[in-house]
Amino acid sequence: MTDAADTQVIDMYQRHGHVWAGLRTTQKVERDWLDRFCALIPPGAAIVDIGCGSGMPIARGLIDRGFDVTGVDGSTNMLALFRHNLPGVAAWQMDMRQLALGRRFAGLLAWDSLFHLSPQDQRGMFARFQAHAAPGAALMFTSGPEEGCAIGELAGDPLYHGSLGPDEYRARLEEAGFDLVDHVVADPGCDRTVWLARQRG
Repeated sequence: MTDAADTQVIDMYQRHGHVWAGLRTTQKVERDWLDRFCALIPPGAAIVDIGCGSGMPIARGLIDRGFDVTGVDGSTNMLALFRHNLPGVAAWQMDMRQLALGRRFAGLLAWDSLFHLSPQDQRGMFARFQAHAAPGAALMFTSGPEEGCAIGELAGDPLYHGSLGPDEYRARLEEAGFDLVDHVVADPGCDRTVWLARQRG
């Protein structure tokens, strides 16, 4: 997958963001994992939601738990929905591959977003995670169950998903200073492969 194809994912959400948002209005499948993620973070601490989309249900759920959320998304359409749903919450238009917020967070979340990047671009994200992680910060993201790519669909258009292999994800986390807390392949509770880690220090 090329950078041009990565950009096509952003364009897809730009065109079909309202369709996606209509499918993501409840907080059921990710609730248990969000609870585990939040249990690693001090009350009221700052969390960055990378690929925040419309803010529903992830950012909304974090705010309801009392956290200070910052949203980041590459699509201006998705950010408009985020700001409509969560007025007053910080939100930045930024391709996650250029993530550079100049601050560190107690929690970093890339739920259903990191896997839209090519494997090569995913490798580059771990240094960006590290640069934005406070000591002890929690990191949670979803991936594919194994190395490779798959083409999904949104509103009739193809939608790219890529993944590293599990051994490489473990190695990338280790190199970036994260200890693995848990990893579940194709968790039947949420139908996702989930990684939960914590920054050392």
